[in-house]
Amino acid sequence: MENSITRRTSTQRRWRKVAYGGMQPGFDDNHTDETFLEEMVMNANVVKRDMLKVMLDSVSISQYLCIVALVVLVWTYTLSSTITEKFLLVLDVTLLGSGFFVLLLTAKMLSFNLLLNYAIKISFFTTGLYVLSPIYHTLTRSISSDSILALTTSLVILHLFLHNYSGSTVKAPGALESPTLTSNISLNASIVASLLIASRLPSRLLVFGVILFSLQVFLFAPLVTYCLKKYSFRLHLWFSFVLMGTTLGCVYKLHKLLFVFLLGMLVFVNLVCPYWLIRIQEYKFEINGPWDEAKLCFNITD
Repeated sequence: MENSITRRTSTQRRWRKVAYGGMQPGFDDNHTDETFLEEMVMNANVVKRDMLKVMLDSVSISQYLCIVALVVLVWTYTLSSTITEKFLLVLDVTLLGSGFFVLLLTAKMLSFNLLLNYAIKISFFTTGLYVLSPIYHTLTRSISSDSILALTTSLVILHLFLHNYSGSTVKAPGALESPTLTSNISLNASIVASLLIASRLPSRLLVFGVILFSLQVFLFAPLVTYCLKKYSFRLHLWFSFVLMGTTLGCVYKLHKLLFVFLLGMLVFVNLVCPYWLIRIQEYKFEINGPWDEAKLCFNITD
């Protein structure tokens, strides 16, 4: 009689899915009923990407590739004595003034005090760089040019691999997040590469001009392009396309094979990679259900 009563109560008692409720009377610890798989969801967190949007987002990568290519062009022309000291210093002043002008127009949180702080830091930085240029001039005198070239190429590749293409190397005005560790490693790699190239130049003034030019580009170019993109995405696209065309024209004058290589990289980044990313989304398979780790929610009342 007692056994029939306990069976009846256990069959009438319904199983409930609880997180930390312990064993339920009448059911095993690993028991599941027919409703267990009703909450299964397929690909709940998979983001459906648009081909055009992915292509537009990849423009930032191509933009920075062209910026680094222009820096390498300046290094090449300076090593071959095609660029003079006067032209290089004028280029440094022009880039610095243009960068401050773009920041002043695009950065919403940029105040006069912050701009003055930037100017003071850059003046101290430029003075220290000019004082240390004789040391940089003789830094790698005992190392062969082939070793310097191989090491510089490796550092530039490392810089491109670790660079943060969606942010800035320095904290932008009004930004909440600071540069990441990989971004700082990428910046240090570009600075060391600039020092190695500058140490092979014939005059100290050229050393100062090349290092100042490289640091302006690697430090402040990502900040300027970041503020420009936040200000107007259409202006960011126009600037990127003009920069790509200018870079391809300059590389074509230097070497046709390098022009083909750079053009292939830009096509691969802007067309092949977005198409590849869209296609592999079809093979993404994700299952979510009641077996996932429970997320506890607590209602705090006064």
